[in-house]
Amino acid sequence: MDEQIDNVLARVGPRLRALRLSTNTTLTSLSEATGISVSTLSRLESGQRRPNLELLLPLAKAHQVPLDELVGAPDTGDPRVHLRPIMRNRMTIIPLTKRPGGIQAYKHILPAGKLEEPDPQVHEGYEWLYVLNGKLRMVLGGQDFALGPGEAAEFDTRVPHWFCRADANAVEFLSLFGTQGERMHVRAKPARRAMDS
Repeated sequence: MDEQIDNVLARVGPRLRALRLSTNTTLTSLSEATGISVSTLSRLESGQRRPNLELLLPLAKAHQVPLDELVGAPDTGDPRVHLRPIMRNRMTIIPLTKRPGGIQAYKHILPAGKLEEPDPQVHEGYEWLYVLNGKLRMVLGGQDFALGPGEAAEFDTRVPHWFCRADANAVEFLSLFGTQGERMHVRAKPARRAMDS
């Protein structure tokens, strides 16, 4: 096992050098960004200094790469993300993001069942929905409509809203939700002007 660790650590220096050179970063500017002396950085890259966590953490942050990628750690097993589903009113909600704050992503699964009466709610935030399968009935303010696969809606959650299946069949949809009113930003190519055509 010690030999495997030594092999991993021996490859850190060349990997650090390649990362730095790929961004045209000098040892001096990397030293300023990390607080690690130029001589220590040089010795790390040449393999004359054994890397440790105290040195690797600021370097991973400066290079904007995960620590595992920085050291080229071997695979540790199952790469799948195992998220705990939430059950709420017969709906399964699967969180797709794990970080606190900001926009959160969820997959919602409504099983087949009887139609329900709308019960609109309000709360702080902004939400974006995208239907994957089935038909989703949505009541938003005074509007009552159905969204099919591939259709999306976005709305301020301070407007009374409610959604459920539009018929007796199951529905699956994605939602992005921001508690502080963050909105989705969709980037698209600018429209061509008439004189460009």
